Amino acid sequence: MRTLDAGYAAHIASGATTLAYCWRLTRADGTVLGFTDHDQILRFEDTDFVPAHGLDGSEVPAKLGAQVDTAEILGVLHADAITEIDIALGRYDGAGVETFRVNWRDVSQRDLLRHDTIGEIVREDGVFRAELRSGQQALNQIKGRVYQRLCNASLGDNQCGINLDVPAFRGYANVAAIEGRFRLALSGLNSFAPGWFNFGHAVWTTGQRSGLRDAVRAQQRLGGVEVLEFAAPVGDWASVGDALTLYAGCDRRFATCGQKFDNSVNFRGFPHIPGSDYVLRYPRQGDALDGRAVVR
Repeated sequence: MRTLDAGYAAHIASGATTLAYCWRLTRADGTVLGFTDHDQILRFEDTDFVPAHGLDGSEVPAKLGAQVDTAEILGVLHADAITEIDIALGRYDGAGVETFRVNWRDVSQRDLLRHDTIGEIVREDGVFRAELRSGQQALNQIKGRVYQRLCNASLGDNQCGINLDVPAFRGYANVAAIEGRFRLALSGLNSFAPGWFNFGHAVWTTGQRSGLRDAVRAQQRLGGVEVLEFAAPVGDWASVGDALTLYAGCDRRFATCGQKFDNSVNFRGFPHIPGSDYVLRYPRQGDALDGRAVVR
């Protein structure tokens, strides 16, 4: 049960309220933006909540059990706040949103109503519509380990233990040409083996995508030129000369872990687990049934 501050509760009980809604957005890159449906700037918790023209929140249905509560924020796009380019680049995907109800005459009297994450964002006719998902959304995320042949660690995380900042696993490149929405030709990677950055990732340091991270699907060396295929349509926002840092990738196989990274001891998969083809096959004369590994 929510307990309200005494002054805030008294203000609501008075029947003559001066209340406004405030939203604080925290993006994955640490950028914090504050908005309010009041006509003046409100400040609390080291955040300025600026008036957002046309910003409005929908009603929030409360559901029993572990169902995800959803709501919407509808607003006009602002060049100095939430821009259409930033939305298209995914800078607000998964951002945290705190919704406050505040006495605008005394901002110390307030209540944190919800703590959500941004789901789908739709842009149309200069207006954005952001879906807000409640904390139960975290229950939809897979937790724990999966028994499978491939490693379930992310290259460079604590479970993996590989330091991706060493020169052997990190390269600096510039866009030499735009081959398509998902393909870019890069310069500066000739010292690395072909395919070294397959399944890796890139962090942009200049250009419109600066600060964003994109997954690399494949790397090809065509006539001495490195051509990378990305998981996102980076060509829509990249320009010749843009700089990015490339990090080596891993296909999560046991052989790659040992041969490319010399890290077999930290492999987080089960390379000798029998597959369904082995479980379903019949015994045959001459099969070795002496306890040795059935998968190598």
